Amino acid sequence: MEYLPNIIFAVILILGIGYFVRNIKKIIRNIKLGQDVDASDNKSQRWKNVAYIALGQSKMVKRPVSGFLHVIVYVGFIIINIEVLEIIIDGVFGTHRIGQQVLPEWLYGFLIGSFEILSVLVLVSVSVFWLRRNVIKIKRFLSSEMKGWPKSDGNIILYFEVVLMCLFLLMNATDTIFQNTGSGNVISQFIAPWFEGVSGGTLSVIEKTAWWLHIVGILIFLNYLYFSKHLHILLAFPNVYLGNVEPKGKFNNLDAVTAEVKLMMDPDADPYAAPAETSEDDVPAKFGASDIMDLSQVQLLNAYTCTECGRCTSECPANLTGKKLSPRKIMMDTRDRLEEVGKNIDANNGEFKDDGKQLLGDYITNEELWACTTCNACVEACPVSIDPLSIIIEMRRYLVMEQSAAPMELNNMMTNIENNGAPWPYNQMDRLNWKDEK
Repeated sequence: MEYLPNIIFAVILILGIGYFVRNIKKIIRNIKLGQDVDASDNKSQRWKNVAYIALGQSKMVKRPVSGFLHVIVYVGFIIINIEVLEIIIDGVFGTHRIGQQVLPEWLYGFLIGSFEILSVLVLVSVSVFWLRRNVIKIKRFLSSEMKGWPKSDGNIILYFEVVLMCLFLLMNATDTIFQNTGSGNVISQFIAPWFEGVSGGTLSVIEKTAWWLHIVGILIFLNYLYFSKHLHILLAFPNVYLGNVEPKGKFNNLDAVTAEVKLMMDPDADPYAAPAETSEDDVPAKFGASDIMDLSQVQLLNAYTCTECGRCTSECPANLTGKKLSPRKIMMDTRDRLEEVGKNIDANNGEFKDDGKQLLGDYITNEELWACTTCNACVEACPVSIDPLSIIIEMRRYLVMEQSAAPMELNNMMTNIENNGAPWPYNQMDRLNWKDEK
């Protein structure tokens, strides 16, 4: 019976981490449903982006208030969870504050003191975030796509953080051995007097309960990430590394189409010559994208990384002028469809069974796609290098090249280019008539 708590702890730890790994494997499998991407270029620039954007939060602080508060939560989340290592060692081996025993007193005190200060700062930041969402009601949190679960999810994660920080401070405040050292209890020393008159046995029960709830809460939080928009905590780094490093506004060309155009423009080409042999890889099975399997793996990673902050939508000129387009919704719809396909695969023993649905039409409408001005404002605004525009462009490409479903204005322009060599409805012989006008 002496080792029963350690056994229970180990079982909870294994189950928690095991379930997390299982869900991460599902995410990786879902992302791999997309098309392969070669990201071997510009490695130095990619690592710089990770350092400045993902680690340094450089794009986040462009909005000073929310950016500064996010940095506090971000730093606090990383640093405070260093203590989880001590909790795991204590839980598995039955020790008590192993760090206090193996580290110099000043160092351990400095670490725990830093954790306590950061926990208070996190509590303040999270409270402000909650007020911005639920009392001040910032406009970008009130869009139609933020109703229901997305709104609840944003609040649930804030409640999680409040509970975890409070349990950490309560655990320290009721630990009499830690309090008696007088080192590192920079915040908890002011909470400890609340328990004056409480017996030592009761105090120990409170401390142990807070300790258990804290570690179980962390494991629940870890596994909640799979169901939450907060997957960006884990995915932001690979997403930024794999993000587009080409100049904004540079669109990708299809090799098969480029080769065809070059042939048409070559004055020496024989139009009656037999076509050159091409491999299946040279000609895409489908032009553009109508479902998630047609998108790239990076675009699907983008969808899972989106934290629904709405900076993209708040910067979108189409959205600001009342159009239906919301870049945030594009990413949320892509993720929802990807999750739907993943569940389909799970239900059919690893095979996808056609469900008669697709991303285009069932989730994202033509109206949304054609409202986009391709200005890249959404791409520039995203703090973790998500690119909604690339998905919009691929789906537009499908509409034009596979379904001939471009708006009338674009069809007229393309017809004019085909017939007249220019987007205007004038014969090539009449182009210079303007110079004769008086």
